[in-house]
Amino acid sequence: MGFELHFPIADVSVSFPLLMFLGFAVGVLSGLFGVGGGFLMTPILFFLGIPKLVATSTEAVQIAGSSLSGVLGHFRRKNVDLKVGSFIAFGGLGGTTAGVILTRWLRSTGQVDTVIEVTYVLFLGFIGSLMLIESLTSRARSRSGVAKRSHAHTFLHRMPWRLKFPRSKLYMSGFLPIGLGFIVGILTALLGVGGGFIMVPAMIYILGMPTLVVIGTSLFTVIFLTASVALQQSLVNVSVDILLALCLMIGGVLGAQVGVRLASRLPAQDLRIWLAILVLVVCGKLAWDLFVFPPAISSVEVAV
Repeated sequence: MGFELHFPIADVSVSFPLLMFLGFAVGVLSGLFGVGGGFLMTPILFFLGIPKLVATSTEAVQIAGSSLSGVLGHFRRKNVDLKVGSFIAFGGLGGTTAGVILTRWLRSTGQVDTVIEVTYVLFLGFIGSLMLIESLTSRARSRSGVAKRSHAHTFLHRMPWRLKFPRSKLYMSGFLPIGLGFIVGILTALLGVGGGFIMVPAMIYILGMPTLVVIGTSLFTVIFLTASVALQQSLVNVSVDILLALCLMIGGVLGAQVGVRLASRLPAQDLRIWLAILVLVVCGKLAWDLFVFPPAISSVEVAV
């Protein structure tokens, strides 16, 4: 399909126009939903034949670029909670380091591809189902005229070191956003995602942040997590293909600005529903490829 480029680290050739289009589409999702878009682009790179570890590592670079473009638009609309975002980013930097070390260990055992695919299916299925159920319930409640209950504080919010976060109107333990960032940081390194598809629902349902503020804040934290992953994976595992990342980033930066404009025109509840559906579709495709046509079985049959 069109002009093809050969990518040295991935050692495959892929259509340049196709990569530009895919980068643009994922950039739109980044600005629209507040996610890095890696949960969608990384599996697409799998489908294009990019090695799993190269795909997850390289995608971090593209996510950082599109997230930076998207967060600038949200800054102008004052939809970013810098205090919450800074706490999450701090925890995330520790998590990305732990994730890179875990990835290197899995690579040494020869199980990194299998672990990445299975983890993708499990997390996408869980998060997508949770988001869809809650969003549909919330939408039905609003249509029936039932007032939405305020977010209930749990024992997590009452942990030591409680602080005020004025922009999100929250009073909670500082350990909560730091812990969230650490977990998302590990997943960012392992799965090559910005973590937004986990961070966005966690910010809404665990931290209790307003949806509109969540989108911009998520993109703000994603920049730090993905930049950390890209640097460490490049140094430790030598698995970042810069040429591939640049092709994806060009389209992603442009698409993110389109997504930000769309986000301001669509109801927050509808955004969560469509994001949940998209997550479940990607999960279904990955599960189909993993369990119906497992690569290991095919290779064994050929060898025999």
